[in-house]
Amino acid sequence: MTGVLVLAGTPIGQAGDAPPRLAAELSGADVVAAEDTRRLKRLCADLGITLSGRVVSYFEGNEQARTPVLLEALLAGERVVLVTDAGMPSVSDPGYRLVVAAVEHDVRVTAVPGPSAVLTALAVSGLPVDRFCFEGFLPRKAGERGRRLAALGAEERTMVFFEAPHRTEAALAAMAEALGEDRPAAVCRELTKTHEEVRRGPLGELVAWAADGVRGEVTIVVEGSSGAPALDTDPGTLRAAVADLEASGSTRKEAIAEVAKRAGLPKREVYDVVHR
Repeated sequence: MTGVLVLAGTPIGQAGDAPPRLAAELSGADVVAAEDTRRLKRLCADLGITLSGRVVSYFEGNEQARTPVLLEALLAGERVVLVTDAGMPSVSDPGYRLVVAAVEHDVRVTAVPGPSAVLTALAVSGLPVDRFCFEGFLPRKAGERGRRLAALGAEERTMVFFEAPHRTEAALAAMAEALGEDRPAAVCRELTKTHEEVRRGPLGELVAWAADGVRGEVTIVVEGSSGAPALDTDPGTLRAAVADLEASGSTRKEAIAEVAKRAGLPKREVYDVVHR
């Protein structure tokens, strides 16, 4: 009988957000693999539990070497619970290697669903949520980062990124250059924590805001491309585009906003052209 690998989601901010099953899984595990054992100790104190199993560290620096050790425990029939500092293991956090190894050896893999910075930021961003993609962390080097963003220029889905606070300004500036300064976005900082902040606006404005410095955990949400070709700013073209959208069922306000976005003009200017 092989064991079970449990990917356990942990709070991204408040300990009270911990899923009910988390305490039971941690206290009953044969092995708890933690990205930071000190944070695990604080989490257990917050949950009022005592660990009975072995505790081992499992982070980016030792993930490759520690995976075979944990796999051996799983093959011996032990229940291994994996936790990271916050959120779901393996999502831009340690865990992917162990999941792959477990699957390859027919070890059952399950999860304790928990808080997610990706979904939380997406939900509060005020941007479209019907279709989205998660891009994780952008490359640190400017050239690689620029190429990654250029490849996303035509992406129509809302995009979610993780970023380090000290690189947030540079990331936003690169996004503004590749995707346009007027592209709507939101910077979500310290989600669910005491100093939670969601700053919404065009990328150009967010770059200026970030110039004063950003602290805490950061998640950036960026609206996708409209997928429609840019419009000429000729008044006749603008009026015709608004009329076409209205004929398709859009309200006058919605049509003006869409045409302004495609033409790269303020909504007030398109409004004036339509009502002139």
